Amino acid sequence: MKIIDVFRNRLIIFLIQTLILNLFVFYFGYHINLSFNILTTFEQKVIIQFFANYTLFDVLPRLLFIYIIWISVSLIPIFIYNDFKKSYTMNLLTYFFPNFFVYVLLFRYSHDFFSANFLFHFINTILLGIMIVIISIGLSFIIKKILKAKVQHQIENLQNIASAGKVICPKCGVEFESIPKFCYNCNTDLTIKIEDKKGKEG
Repeated sequence: MKIIDVFRNRLIIFLIQTLILNLFVFYFGYHINLSFNILTTFEQKVIIQFFANYTLFDVLPRLLFIYIIWISVSLIPIFIYNDFKKSYTMNLLTYFFPNFFVYVLLFRYSHDFFSANFLFHFINTILLGIMIVIISIGLSFIIKKILKAKVQHQIENLQNIASAGKVICPKCGVEFESIPKFCYNCNTDLTIKIEDKKGKEG
């Protein structure tokens, strides 16, 4: 199995994206303050806080942080897949996984915070999701066009190289892939034509 085939696996990409999100959150010490129900255990608080740090914010700098980290990790499937459908579906899967859990857990274990902030956070979750889809589709198309133009240029170069080695008999029109001295069809001397061609190229 090729290395690229391993990276194309959705689970691997999901784990890579999650790892990078973790690195961003822990490196910059990002932490969103939550209020929990009285009966919420310490373990439950840790799990909820874990998901909330990837998705929620309260001030503009934190909003920018959340947008930056999610747009950054959304670039990974774009460059691996080079296909807009696979890119945006993979990005939405990674993006909505923690969002789904954080809303469910907040509703159950932080009801006051959920009731007061649900609409604000939900709207921003949808907006960021739309932005991720737009970036995934747009950038995938741009990369595909660049690669297509590069391949087309390589094909044209190969065609030019191939045509440079061809010789056409001036008498009967037979085309040769090699450079013969005489035409096998009409026995015309082709050395003169080849020398003329070399002289023009020089």
